[in-house]
Amino acid sequence: MDPAFERHYSELVARERSGHTAVVEGNLLYVWGGYMSVADDEVFLPNDEIWAYDLEGGIWKVFHMSGEVPPSMSGTCSCSLNGHMYIFGGCDDNGQTNQMYCVDLTDGKYMWKKIIHEFGSAPSPRDKLSCWVYNGRIIYFGGYGHKLLTDVDSRNRSFIVDETSWVEDVFWGWNNEVHIFDPIQSSWSEPQTQGRAPAPRAAHASATLGCRGYVCGGRVMETRTSDIHCLDLESWTWSEILPVSTAPVGRSWHTLTAVTDNALFLFGGLSVDCKPMSDGWLLDIETKKWREVEHPFKNKPRLWHTACPSKDCDVIVFGGSCDYILLVDTGHCNDALVFQMQPYPLFRICQDYIAKNVRTSEMLRNQLPLLPPKLLKSVQRRISFYRPSKKQNTT
Repeated sequence: MDPAFERHYSELVARERSGHTAVVEGNLLYVWGGYMSVADDEVFLPNDEIWAYDLEGGIWKVFHMSGEVPPSMSGTCSCSLNGHMYIFGGCDDNGQTNQMYCVDLTDGKYMWKKIIHEFGSAPSPRDKLSCWVYNGRIIYFGGYGHKLLTDVDSRNRSFIVDETSWVEDVFWGWNNEVHIFDPIQSSWSEPQTQGRAPAPRAAHASATLGCRGYVCGGRVMETRTSDIHCLDLESWTWSEILPVSTAPVGRSWHTLTAVTDNALFLFGGLSVDCKPMSDGWLLDIETKKWREVEHPFKNKPRLWHTACPSKDCDVIVFGGSCDYILLVDTGHCNDALVFQMQPYPLFRICQDYIAKNVRTSEMLRNQLPLLPPKLLKSVQRRISFYRPSKKQNTT
């Protein structure tokens, strides 16, 4: 084992990575997969382990995974549904895949199960796609992957061939397809969408608000965009949101997170001129106005990271690259950035105040044991989170 791996394992801090996947279940941020750079090589992270970050205590744990373990890969698409993490697609040592796996995050066993669908046809192999969760189903959009020549219809603009990548009768390219997976029925289907769909793309960002799925930016052939599109997940009608204010610059490998009932938070990515981004923006979907957000992580650009909604409207950004990932030995990250998107409730404000000041206040230290046991345990977890030696970053 590489000494660097041993060092990070002994400190119980998740290894730096990009192209990984992450979901929040309860108070834990689960991180799986991705890759990192070792010397001149790109190395996939182990596929038989999952890292869990305690969002209250700020402590990492690693769990061994068993069962039908998926291959190590990056660029897979994940979501959390009914306590399970589902992953679909991605790129492994053999290229893009269209396999699906799930793992129960609630039973403590962390046993992978390969999903074999009973009805319909799975999407073609792809990575760097996105998904929405609605009404107990997972809806996938876009990505970059390959199709056989017999499956490519030049009249159908849902798949644009990458002219630089083809081998005999296999073509790579971008798509704007919509596919639905129903876990209960174990079935794939394709809805008949209406309206003008977004251009085929990959490395874009998506988020769900109510019964609508939103798509932002991404790699569209040879450029990167910042356009916003919305798919009504009941009528399956596409519409484009045309901002009435200054919009973020075009980008790919960024994230989009729902933070309120009518607001989406965009962070980071790679700009049109291949610069790593650290800007944050809020989009009000009712007024169609973008607003740049001030935050303390302007010196921490990220791309191909993950962003997960947490309690109290926090957004947890983990990992990613701080440099252009197509460069050799790029700078992958392993810190957790916590963005506060709304004022905290009074209870959390009090908890955090005690946690931050108990070491310097004799009065707080003396009164801490007087708290009820359940409250004391909760406060002690927050004290652990604010230990000076912790590696996470918070607002």
